[in-house]
Amino acid sequence: MKYAACASVILTVLLAGCHVNLTVDTPRDSAVIETREGPSAEELAATTRVVVLGTGTPIPDRYRAGSSIAVIHRGEAYLFDVGPGSVQNAIRARYKHDIPSLYPSQICCVFFTHMHSDHTLDYPELAFKLWWRRSRPLQAFGPAGLRQMTDAMNAMMATDTRLRTTGAQPVADPEMYQVNVTEISAGVVFQRDGIRIEAFDVNHGTIKPAFGYRITTDDRTIVISGDTAYSEELIDKARGADLLFHEVISDTGLARNAPQWRDYHRQAHTPGNELGRLANIVRPKKLVLYHGLFYGEPEQGVVDEVRAVYDGDVVLADDLDTF
Repeated sequence: MKYAACASVILTVLLAGCHVNLTVDTPRDSAVIETREGPSAEELAATTRVVVLGTGTPIPDRYRAGSSIAVIHRGEAYLFDVGPGSVQNAIRARYKHDIPSLYPSQICCVFFTHMHSDHTLDYPELAFKLWWRRSRPLQAFGPAGLRQMTDAMNAMMATDTRLRTTGAQPVADPEMYQVNVTEISAGVVFQRDGIRIEAFDVNHGTIKPAFGYRITTDDRTIVISGDTAYSEELIDKARGADLLFHEVISDTGLARNAPQWRDYHRQAHTPGNELGRLANIVRPKKLVLYHGLFYGEPEQGVVDEVRAVYDGDVVLADDLDTF
């Protein structure tokens, strides 16, 4: 009995010292189908927000979805790229940040920077997620090749579409899965309800065309680099922006790569020290790093590389961050 009592005391002390949480998680709400006629008065009056849906790269990462940034303006969600996992993150962000326009079937538009898979793999997920509940078709804007990708996506999903539209399932508009596609060149590509979206050419090595985007609303100017090496065109478009979202690679980590990979990445991406030099010219109010290639280096290291030559406000974004 003495040993049992001692064991009980020791266990109590250990539990107290470890701050063990013995509470049980409360049940979550079931999945909800959301419909709405349009943005609420609160959404229409809200300031422009940016939600980072994906900060990752082609390298599998359990913490970072593929590249995707959402600009929320007057109750509409404008997505820039939809890399793998970003649509699920849009659902998470819809509830975490109370943004109804991020519910997938409510998302109005997607703008692609280029056609690489880490920026496009969730395009079918976005286009076909509850498409039969959409009140309007998804709009997609991007470089040449977007229409071919969309046609191939529709062919891939043709059996599913046929089963839904010819069976017992209620479908108000059997054509609502069709995406309205616009292949773009540099210039203003979208202007409506107080938002202006301009595409501009960036330097993604041999990947042409590749675009960055400048988004202007009544209260903010946001620039998204897409994938690019040091770009004079981006400097011109990003001067004085409220937010500059820019890709980055670790200069220290890159040095450990094989020569052919060092050459490739330097032609297509921006090392931290070069990004710091660019930021000194542009002087955004906030520089947000995303799509970071770290090559095994600590993530903070690439921030330090930028800060070594740039004294402005700079942060490394995580998925679901808001600005």
